[in-house]
Amino acid sequence: MVVIQKKINLQNILFLDIETVPEYENFEDLDTVKQALFTQKTQYQRKDEFTAEEFYHRAGIWAEFGKIVCISVGYFDVSGLENTFRLKSFCDNDEASILLNFKSLINHHFNLPQQVLCGHNAKEFDFPFIARRMIIQGIDLPEKLNLFGKKPWEIPHLDTLEMWKFGDYKHYTSLNLLTNILKIPSPKEDIDGSMVAQVYYKEKDLKRIAKYCENDVLAVAQIYLRFNNNSLLEKHQIIKV
Repeated sequence: MVVIQKKINLQNILFLDIETVPEYENFEDLDTVKQALFTQKTQYQRKDEFTAEEFYHRAGIWAEFGKIVCISVGYFDVSGLENTFRLKSFCDNDEASILLNFKSLINHHFNLPQQVLCGHNAKEFDFPFIARRMIIQGIDLPEKLNLFGKKPWEIPHLDTLEMWKFGDYKHYTSLNLLTNILKIPSPKEDIDGSMVAQVYYKEKDLKRIAKYCENDVLAVAQIYLRFNNNSLLEKHQIIKV
């Protein structure tokens, strides 16, 4: 049984992960203005090794050229004799629907001051990506993602990558590597992030993407438990809702 004794109670953390793909399947699907803007945006990353069209498969990492196809969340239920971890996914071809459902969850169930969002490399990727896509989709930001004017200690976000850095800001450790060294089951058993666009556009398999995303959420929760020297979740404690 997980013992809750740390400053942030486990039930006050919403663990999350997102999966993104290029907003359009092919580079030629962009209008000429957007093609030129993508070419300019990616010039530094591409250098002279790839054309913008050859580099387009990576468009999903930028909110200006990508879209969210899945947001998975997980949270601890500590109301019973044994703690459980509940997983839920918002996965759809309609990005606005995903974002609105996620916003509703936060506003109705995770909007108290002591409640926080947590992901791996989420401060650099997941949180700002969600916020930017909400703005693009014309959706008002929920309080947990509206950081304008907030001081660093007022931001309700946790990041397991940042926690693992211990102040070493140049250090990067992938989720897969961190689970390996902490002896946590790998979340990359089926696919990895580089395959999501193919699974989405070619296989059209949202369920497979949701399962992959949920595995990442579970891995982040397990990492957080290890950081706090708590017992890892066992299979019977994990519930899909």
